[in-house]
Amino acid sequence: MRNPRHVLITGATSGIGAALARSYAVPGRHLTLNGRNSERLALVAALCRASGAVVRELVLDVADRDAATTKLLEVDGEDPVDLLIANAGISGGTHGGSESADQVRAIFATNVDGVLNTVLPLLPRMEARRRGQIALMASLAGHRGFPGAPAYCGSKAAIKVWGEGLRGQMAAVGVEVTVVMPGYIETPMTDANDFPMPLMMSADRAAALIRDRLARNPARIAFPWPTAVTAWLLGALSPRLTDPLLRRLPKKA
Repeated sequence: MRNPRHVLITGATSGIGAALARSYAVPGRHLTLNGRNSERLALVAALCRASGAVVRELVLDVADRDAATTKLLEVDGEDPVDLLIANAGISGGTHGGSESADQVRAIFATNVDGVLNTVLPLLPRMEARRRGQIALMASLAGHRGFPGAPAYCGSKAAIKVWGEGLRGQMAAVGVEVTVVMPGYIETPMTDANDFPMPLMMSADRAAALIRDRLARNPARIAFPWPTAVTAWLLGALSPRLTDPLLRRLPKKA
């Protein structure tokens, strides 16, 4: 969608979410920015207001289904959302050993249920208006389950596949859906990794790329392309060929 008037971004307190908020902040644009930490959210909101945007701060844990439904319907009722970027997510891996049950459930609660809790309340509204765009933040890790981060990979794979199907479903009613699959981005999430991360990209550069490509309504935004091709190939090859290699890779913190 070109020039959305009202953009709603979840997980806007840091990383790609905060960079996207700053990237979309222009005079006259309405931004609804979500996060769990009110102080960090206020800092991002202040930067966006300084760029001329009209900003609403939405302090909310997207994993809370009832609260998310109530607040998002309230926001959309007052100011219809043109572009929803479901970005909120958390990470974790097997650096300290096997993933705990609590870690697995927490990752899926935010990365999968949190996305559903964000998208599903607004989807009927956009369908009724026959316009709108939804961007789902997946990851290149969603192409293949990596032993270093099984839950994270699984959560992003779920969003990738759901988004691809949802795009086809909603095309007939004029609602655009794009799956976003970044590689390594300089964020607090990747700061915890103590291994080489090839072709690392700044959050600001990633946000500008996502913003510009979303304007063209692509099915998928996957970048940087060498990492995207490698991740796709690892997912396409037989596990018999790739498992021995992947088991030797560093574990995610």
